Amino acid sequence: MKRIKIIGLVFLGVLIVGLGVALYLFNMPHRNVVGSKADFNLTASTIVHEYLENPTAANAKYLNDEGESKILSVTGTVQSIDEDMNQQKVILLMEANDKAGVSCTFTQHTNKHADNIKTGQQITVKGVIRSGASYDADMELYEDVILEKCDIVKE
Repeated sequence: MKRIKIIGLVFLGVLIVGLGVALYLFNMPHRNVVGSKADFNLTASTIVHEYLENPTAANAKYLNDEGESKILSVTGTVQSIDEDMNQQKVILLMEANDKAGVSCTFTQHTNKHADNIKTGQQITVKGVIRSGASYDADMELYEDVILEKCDIVKE
């Protein structure tokens, strides 16, 4: 009987610690990309070419030691404007001769800042990288750099 009580107390202790860690991580403040200064200012063509030429070097440059993206400010020409399944605006920045572009996904809070954007317009967007450009040999197509948590940079 004593052994069952000890096992029960250990299980209860582990459960309480686990719930505490889960609550801490869930309530941890999110990174304020919009309110932070950009670590890099570059063009859409530049980042696409860097990822297509050497993805490892590009990741080393644009990601920190923990793999979290640095904040990027990317300037380019609006190729298309769409919405994803969450009604978040997705703007593709791409120059005419580029093989791939930079897909910028906005948040629910920053969607309204992209309302007046038109295709062909030159804009600057700030965000963080979710994935770099690459070539998919199986599908024979280029994949875009994907930025998330984006907002329009007011100049």
